Amino acid sequence: MGLCKKLLIGDGITALITLIVCLSLGLTVGRRNFKSTFFSRCEKFTEYDCQKLWDAFQQAYVNKDPCKVPVEAYDPLLAAAPFKHQCNKTMFWSQTNGVVHGLTAKRNDCFVTLEDTLLGSVLDNLTWCGKEGSNDTFTTGCPEWSKCENNPVHSFWNRSSAAFADVACGDVTAMLNGSINTPFNPTSAFASIEVPRFKASRVKKLNVVMVIQKNARSNCTDPSLKNLTQVLDRGITYSCKDVSESQIQECGAKPEIACGACW
Repeated sequence: MGLCKKLLIGDGITALITLIVCLSLGLTVGRRNFKSTFFSRCEKFTEYDCQKLWDAFQQAYVNKDPCKVPVEAYDPLLAAAPFKHQCNKTMFWSQTNGVVHGLTAKRNDCFVTLEDTLLGSVLDNLTWCGKEGSNDTFTTGCPEWSKCENNPVHSFWNRSSAAFADVACGDVTAMLNGSINTPFNPTSAFASIEVPRFKASRVKKLNVVMVIQKNARSNCTDPSLKNLTQVLDRGITYSCKDVSESQIQECGAKPEIACGACW
């Protein structure tokens, strides 16, 4: 693209033609990088056929209005790579991305988040969409959630969150942010999608880890958590514990610490 920058400095017609060529080249490179990222991440999970997953993934959004991709569009993809039961290891989170994944990156023997699964890890932090009349995958010009809720990225994560919650079993952990005004935010995926799918027939207990700074006041008494206990399926027991971020980091740094002793 350095050559493009040099060629753009010229007469008007030459610059315009060069700009069109360079934009086309940029879109092509973006699509190639997206596909290569998908495959390189997928191939770490050797039990799956990444080409079949790629085909199922594309079927959800290619040649479609990027604002009209419903959550159900990803059902074939989830059927091709279903989430596995991780009894007593499933970890949910809200507004604690860095903390929780700093922990699971080092202690996947203890906890597994959606982003640690095949599909979650393959598509984490990526943007994609399709366009009517095209079989390509685009990585730029895709609609934001604020402009249309049923965009490809938002629908994928909503559908995946529901499916991940459906396989949760035994003791389930949720890491919430104790430094914000509403740790259990009703608009979050955890509150609006995941918690309602916890069923007492599978989930025995929900352990909330309230991430706080060292020596901060307790946030397990936050009023929003009353809403959590009220919507929790009858029969699921509940607990909450304030845990400093430094203690969580220590657990990740010391594999000799037993999972149950992290907090």
